Amino acid sequence: MRFAAYQEGPADSCGSNCRLLVSASGMITADTPREFDALARERDIRGATIVFDSKGGSVLGALGLGRAIRTLGMTTTVGRIREQVGRDVGNRRVAVLPRAECQSMCPFVLLGGVRRFVPPEARVLVHQIWLGDRRDDAAAANYSAEDLVLVQRDIGKLVQYTVEMGGGAELLEVALRIPPWEPMRMLSRDELRRTRLDTGPDRIGQAPVVAVTPAANAAPTSSGANAPAAAPPANEGARTEYRERGWAMAERAGRAALVRRHPLTIEGEKIGIFEVALACGRTLGTYVVTYAETRRSADSQDAARDAASIKQVDLWIEGKTTSLEIVSSRVNATPHELETLASGTVTADLVKAFADAASDSVTVRTLGSVAPGTMIRIGNTGFARLFPRLVAACDAPPGRTETRADLSPPRADGH
Repeated sequence: MRFAAYQEGPADSCGSNCRLLVSASGMITADTPREFDALARERDIRGATIVFDSKGGSVLGALGLGRAIRTLGMTTTVGRIREQVGRDVGNRRVAVLPRAECQSMCPFVLLGGVRRFVPPEARVLVHQIWLGDRRDDAAAANYSAEDLVLVQRDIGKLVQYTVEMGGGAELLEVALRIPPWEPMRMLSRDELRRTRLDTGPDRIGQAPVVAVTPAANAAPTSSGANAPAAAPPANEGARTEYRERGWAMAERAGRAALVRRHPLTIEGEKIGIFEVALACGRTLGTYVVTYAETRRSADSQDAARDAASIKQVDLWIEGKTTSLEIVSSRVNATPHELETLASGTVTADLVKAFADAASDSVTVRTLGSVAPGTMIRIGNTGFARLFPRLVAACDAPPGRTETRADLSPPRADGH
């Protein structure tokens, strides 16, 4: 995180109320409190307004920074500093642009201010704290007892800090139910007030709670001809229990495939399970991508079951968006589960780029008129290691494909 002190201005816009502003932008690290202290020794920033534009970062670094801010009696807000063009360099004057974000651990730093204000145009987003080296693919990572002790210890420090700063317990409750594979949760205006992240005058009404969504490029429409010729329903053909946590080789509709299963969650609550499979394409230079999910359904009437179906499935991979065609989406009477199957195609170049990028992920979004929408990010654990096998299998003559045992499609109970 970088810090810089400025004088608000020009004087004809704020008059005698021009503030001393401190810009705080970038990731929070373990060294951030020390770097902030260095600025405070160079310049008297006591009582100044510190303006945050940050994606978060270190837990302990954030708590240290928040306490330092409280010691100096500063005001905290969210925004970006823009320097006024043509002003005297020796007396730089700036304005605050309110369109900025405060993510992850940054909201806890906001609590350090003796006064706190979040502009209506700004976004404050939260999620669970996690081990940094396993955040990219949290569901496939391994964890030891020592890892759990570390996370629990940091949660305890967050609780103590939040109480110390006068924040609301709701901030911790909301943050700790958002797992790493879901989008960060944006706090509404009402939540900002209740959690004491905003203590300024309540000048606007409540805003809706929304999730962060990746920027979508124009998505190519998949063709029904690319759907698996004999794609099984989501609860049939169970021959083996699925135990892989990363990507695994399997067979789908008679073709070699790389398969990944993942819990289907909404704000951390498991509602089912889904599978993404990349199989050999019907044409050279393509792969068929299939999405199959099974989720719990509370609807019992026939009309309600029809309305509860999934209407759209989008997949983001390497910055490209593919809209999958819904093959089927219906609620079974027994067991009472919504089963959805969708399919489309992606280029071989796109899949190779994903295999070559060790820290990248695939994001899958589902939308329905009644069924709750989901957005899950899955990492590429095992993908790079197994991708050459998929390429070889797709290039092999018919009848020579070598894969592992067929993996059963997902069930909401995880079997």
